[in-house]
Amino acid sequence: MAADDLSAPLGQDTIPKKRLALWGALPWAIAGTLSFCLVIFFLWAALVEDPYGGEPVVVIAADRRVAAAPRKVEEPPPAPQPQGVETKPEAAPQLNAPPAPLDGAVATKGPGAAVGSAPSGGQTVTIIDGTSGNRQEVAVAAAPAVQDKRQPAVDQRLLEATRHGSIPRLGPEGLRPADVYAQRPDPGKAAGTTPRIAIIVGGLGIGASGTAEALAKLPAPVTLAFAPYGNDVDRLVARARGEGHEVLLQVPMEPFDYPDNDPGPQTLLTSLGPEQNVDRLHWLMSRFQGYVGIANYMGARFTSLDASLTPVLRETAKRGLLYVDDGSSPRSLASQIAGANSMAFARADLVLDAVPTPIEIDRALARLEAAANERGFAIGMANALPAVIERLAAWVKAIESRGFVLVPVTAVAVKPKSS
Repeated sequence: MAADDLSAPLGQDTIPKKRLALWGALPWAIAGTLSFCLVIFFLWAALVEDPYGGEPVVVIAADRRVAAAPRKVEEPPPAPQPQGVETKPEAAPQLNAPPAPLDGAVATKGPGAAVGSAPSGGQTVTIIDGTSGNRQEVAVAAAPAVQDKRQPAVDQRLLEATRHGSIPRLGPEGLRPADVYAQRPDPGKAAGTTPRIAIIVGGLGIGASGTAEALAKLPAPVTLAFAPYGNDVDRLVARARGEGHEVLLQVPMEPFDYPDNDPGPQTLLTSLGPEQNVDRLHWLMSRFQGYVGIANYMGARFTSLDASLTPVLRETAKRGLLYVDDGSSPRSLASQIAGANSMAFARADLVLDAVPTPIEIDRALARLEAAANERGFAIGMANALPAVIERLAAWVKAIESRGFVLVPVTAVAVKPKSS
């Protein structure tokens, strides 16, 4: 046994020299690999031409075809004319006039060309060459707008520009939006002593299915109230007006349990001053146009305070609009304030879907008929729920056979004293 074996610790093997050599060469291998990568990077940066320098690049597909240049056509010599006959020279055709672009082609302007205006409703895209700095204008035409002939136009005389957008106002000679956008009931049906019933269906413009069902199933005399928050509410309002419905704007107002029960953005609040609430009212009024008036959405607390409700109703009356109280709060002061400000006003007699079941809705409609028989007219308010729309559609079909006539809300509203 060798001396080294006697002096070595028991139970431990010595590390072979070959393994030590491999571990020693590993750092050199890593350093060599990194050096190789750096050399490749510097060579690529020096030899490869990249004018954008690694900046983000967006590639846009554009049809840059242009029509072929027109060929010059030699004019034939004029035909000899008989002596004594006077001829009038015809206008020479413009042979060198620029050609019209091909159908579907995009007109382009090369570098150094004069910058022109884009087509009406279109946009002009500027393309800059990163190498030479040349600018190129590409005019992109907008898709042609398709106008629905059923959608009636909004009277521009009844609009006022504000920082929020256009809002209603009185027109020339005191023209009121409540009168201009009102739907006239059938004179033969509305005349006489036949009891009249107005139905208002609210909550439209937010739920696509409920709005579509209401527009499809409810007849024109039913008044439709739209919330101001829908993405496509202006188009839906135009469609409703085109189909003969009167339209109301639902204005969110503070309930007693606010903010646990929040009507939505720009809600009119009792904690705000009159100027702030009127400014919020203008924002709400600018969401769409063509409505005859506004109706409260919630608002039991707001409508019960004179200091909060009076400035809002004064502003509404000043703009020639009708105010509709949904009848949900017995503490509402809307009727007193409306009378003091000589404004058009209506109040719902019944909330038809207080219990939104078919049986209870039918019972509410029966009570509405009784109120119309007693007073000569009645107003019912409901939300655009599937059960409500289904029962209303069935009830309306037989309303005339029961001795009533269905009218829009303006036909039973209290007129302002000035009229």
